[in-house]
Amino acid sequence: MLDVHDLHVYYGEIHALKGISFRVTEGEIVTLLGNNGAGKSTTLKTISGLLTPRRGGIVFDGRPLAGVPAHEIVARGIAHVPEGRRIFNRLTVRENLTMGAYLRTDADVAAYLDRAFELFPRLKERVTQVAGTLSGGEQQMLAIARALMARPRLLLLDEPSMGLAPVLVEQIFATIDSINRQGTTMLLVEQNAAMALSIAHRGYVLETGAVVLSGTAGQLAENAEVRRAYLGE
Repeated sequence: MLDVHDLHVYYGEIHALKGISFRVTEGEIVTLLGNNGAGKSTTLKTISGLLTPRRGGIVFDGRPLAGVPAHEIVARGIAHVPEGRRIFNRLTVRENLTMGAYLRTDADVAAYLDRAFELFPRLKERVTQVAGTLSGGEQQMLAIARALMARPRLLLLDEPSMGLAPVLVEQIFATIDSINRQGTTMLLVEQNAAMALSIAHRGYVLETGAVVLSGTAGQLAENAEVRRAYLGE
């Protein structure tokens, strides 16, 4: 579904991604692990068209994404849940969800709204509430639900557990797993490596803009270096 090959991305003169390559197969959850500054968020931003690579290629469903504007990438079936949620604080929950479907002209938008409320019942209770007044956990639910309103085939998730209490982290990850089981492929960036590996099928470890390790989630969870660096053992 997604093939990233020899991707080089710069911030000015800073070489942020140094030739990373990886793939995501339809139906999978693939996780990117690494410390702050490893290039994980940069990778997602480049896939979604927010950054332009200097070299390398990104192919989605057999079509290259080079030079494709961000809104067209959404239309092709990729949605991005950014780090920090980035909801529209002054809009209501319903208005935020409607914005997620701004490119759609089909008749199923209402059904997707119902699905969002099934996945996140709390949002239905808050449907007329201004989004900026929601709790951190509720805002994360809204950010994911808004992305799903675009009807993505590939969902990019950047740090969905950031700043959340442990009980909410478990709830968010259970919902992410459920969304995947319903057919949405995912590329997940997450500092909580244990939670990420508990639901992922495969993963890649990034260090200073390069892939240094890859394998199934089980292989990475048993890897001594991964356990020491990311699982606190």
